[in-house]
Amino acid sequence: MSREGQTEREPIDASDLRVAVVAAQWHEEVMDGLVAGAERALAAAKVESRSIVRAPGSFELPIVAQALARQGFDAVVALGVVVRGGTPHFDYVCRAVTDGLTRVALDAGIPIGFGMLTCDNDEQARDRAGLEGSAEDKGYEATHAALSTALTLQQIRRA
Repeated sequence: MSREGQTEREPIDASDLRVAVVAAQWHEEVMDGLVAGAERALAAAKVESRSIVRAPGSFELPIVAQALARQGFDAVVALGVVVRGGTPHFDYVCRAVTDGLTRVALDAGIPIGFGMLTCDNDEQARDRAGLEGSAEDKGYEATHAALSTALTLQQIRRA
């Protein structure tokens, strides 16, 4: 996995935002790492009004994200992981989650942080989960992106 092209994340103040995180329950170790990364990003951006909920699996992320968006959150972060297996299930779930989260964002007009890991194996997932020794912290990154986008949308709506 390459971090090539990634820009430095500037500190942001998102203290006035209401943010929800929805995280799948499958792959507990990876999901705990993603949620911890999201919580670090929320703390770094001074977000006090936050809610963290769990969904049964990644396939359920869009419907839970939609329900949270309808509750007036300024941003929702969706965290999940699907590990490739020997059947087309991987492709169907990844496509459904991606399309569903995109639809929620566009329909609700709020950012949905995309913290959905689509990995070939468990090792790849752990390496992206923000765990000790991981190369990447996708929970943090998805949350930071959602917060930054929410702040940009606030600026646009005030203009």
